[in-house]
Amino acid sequence: MKLKKNYMKKLTALVLGGLMTTTMASAAMAESVDMTLEESVRTALDNNYSIKQQEAEYDSAVWARHQARRSFGPTVNWQSTATKMGGKYNDKLSLSRNYGNTLSLTMPIYTGGQLEGAIKAADLAMNANELGLELSKQKVKAATMSAYYQALQAKNQIKVAQDSVNTLTEHLKNVNAQYTVGTVAKSDVLGTQVQMANAEQNLINAKNSYDVAIASLNNVMGLPTDTELNLTDSLDYNVYEIPLEECTAYARSNRPDVLIADYQVAIAEAGVQQAKAGYMPKVSAQASKSWAGDSPFGSEETDPRYQNNNNWTAGVVVSWDIWDNNVTQSKVNQSKAAVAKAEAAAENTRQSGDLEVRTAYLNLKAAEKSINTTQVAVDKAQEDYKIAQVRYAAGVGTNLDVMDAEEKLAQAQTNYYTALYNYNSSKAALDKAMGIMVDLDVSKLALPQEAAK
Repeated sequence: MKLKKNYMKKLTALVLGGLMTTTMASAAMAESVDMTLEESVRTALDNNYSIKQQEAEYDSAVWARHQARRSFGPTVNWQSTATKMGGKYNDKLSLSRNYGNTLSLTMPIYTGGQLEGAIKAADLAMNANELGLELSKQKVKAATMSAYYQALQAKNQIKVAQDSVNTLTEHLKNVNAQYTVGTVAKSDVLGTQVQMANAEQNLINAKNSYDVAIASLNNVMGLPTDTELNLTDSLDYNVYEIPLEECTAYARSNRPDVLIADYQVAIAEAGVQQAKAGYMPKVSAQASKSWAGDSPFGSEETDPRYQNNNNWTAGVVVSWDIWDNNVTQSKVNQSKAAVAKAEAAAENTRQSGDLEVRTAYLNLKAAEKSINTTQVAVDKAQEDYKIAQVRYAAGVGTNLDVMDAEEKLAQAQTNYYTALYNYNSSKAALDKAMGIMVDLDVSKLALPQEAAK
């Protein structure tokens, strides 16, 4: 019996300990994390897998460039053979072994521009991939800022909904008090209660939208979706003074995708250079040494026949396809078509960039105007609601007037916060459209204007 009691005590302690541990863990998980906009962007840049993928692409391009440059150096090749031969000789079975070894060195001297074109293309591809990495970072930054602003907008909508609930709660108290003394009808109480229920439902929906927005922001940042965040920044308004023309010009010089498109043109032109190498002769220096015998690595001392199978060569080899049935011409024409395709794609990228900049800029300016007008509307709606309340309390206004004024106030506040959201999100979209750098000064990688055409 005593053993059973001790066992039960230990079991209870373990259960309570487990519950306490779970509670502490839950409390730790429930603790919110303060997050500024800048911190959210940096977190996303550190965790995003598309960036990691682009980093691997850049590393691959670096090694491809290394490979292309090394192709202009010497190569040393070792070849070894071992054969066994059998048959009859003078009605006697014969079996012999033969070993051969060749050590050769080859170095290109002139390739007609083929290796030079390959090296140029590899250099360009490496820079294009570095620009691609910056482009990936800019996309992640824009997506993070958009998600952060959406969460702030959802947070503001909670404030609007909560203000409506608070306002209607006070008004309902006033209506009940007047109904108790018989100065208003029952319909006023019922109407206010319905309006109150609708406001509470709006508050529930607003909180749910905020939870979804936070989960989306966590997903963009690479954090667990249930991480609780305390967004410390707000939707602010600062006048944007840069004119559209300057924004467009900046985008044409700094957008990574525009610069990448120019690089694709230059890479295609390097391909033409490589294709034209088929018209030219190829010159290389070669040297080799070979030996053969009955043993894998025979020597003059152990195999007298070895000295008759030991030789070396050194010289220059020239090869020229004088007629290749127009294969080279076909390659050249194909490469020129690739250049035309790349040039068309580059121009399309520039025009798409111009449109993206203009769209974001116009949205920004429209939101900027809306901020001023909606702020005035909020002030007037607040004044109108106060007047409606005073009139109702004095018995010269109706409950419908109060309900209508409250709805207009909530709508005006919603419009104001929406204008702030549109302004900030349009500003983020404009930064991305212009190619505002994240980690790389892309202007240093811009091709000369002649090469970019």
